[in-house]
This record gives sequence, C-alpha cells and structure tokens, in this order.
Amino acid sequence: MIRLFKPHRLSARLSTGLLILRLVVGSAFVFHGLGKIQNPFGWMGPNATVPAVLQALAAASEFGGGLAWIAGLLTPLASLGVACTMTVAVWTHAVTLHDPFVSLKGARSYELAGAYLCVAVLLFLAGPGRFSLDRIFFGEKT
Repeated sequence: MIRLFKPHRLSARLSTGLLILRLVVGSAFVFHGLGKIQNPFGWMGPNATVPAVLQALAAASEFGGGLAWIAGLLTPLASLGVACTMTVAVWTHAVTLHDPFVSLKGARSYELAGAYLCVAVLLFLAGPGRFSLDRIFFGEKT
C-alpha cells in the first residue's frame, strides 16, 4: 500500500512542471470546494436529487484533494477522488444536461471538468514529482 504513495523517480525539470500544475490546479480546487465544504451535506440545495453523502464526498474530494495536490501528499488517493468527482461532472453535463464540450456563448459546458479530469489522471499516473511531501514521507520508487 505504501508503495502506491512513492513517487516515480523524475527529473527536476519534469518535477518542476508537476509542482506548478499541482499548485495552480490544487488552489483552484480549494476555492471550488471551499463553499461546498462549509455545507458538505447540502451544498446542492434542498431540492437536490444527489444524496447528501455523495455531496459530502464531492466537497471533500475538491477541498481536500486540492490541499493534498498543493502539498503533494497522498497524491494518488487525492487524484482518485478528484477523478471520480470530475467523471460525474463530465457525465452530468455531457449526457444528462446535453451541454457542449465548449460553449462559445458563455453557457454551461463540460470543458473545465474534462480538463480537471485529465489533470487528475496525469497526477495519478505520474505522481507528484520530486518536490512533494509524498517523496519526503515515502521515498521514491526505484
């Protein structure tokens, strides 16, 4: 299990890119999740069809996942949570609401959720890089 949290041995150049990505996208997730985590079981409103426990999991994955990405701590676990949340978001917008991938008129779309899903998959597969708490606590894969 601990081996899952050991980052791959990556160059300083690639690790710097992953650090920048983690800081920027992690910060965005903290802000996206901040309002949700303040009312985790009801942030979708009283008429929501999504069960409260799933709303809480989404709030935790966005806020907690953002913090974890920033720190580079438990990155695969955070990435899995974010990927699940973004998969639901993409599905909801694309299949349920029939929103376009990109809206040229500023309406709803699933472009951002799709991009965040790709970042989550990347960080799950590549890991956080050298500059992370995962590397400090768990070492590197050899």
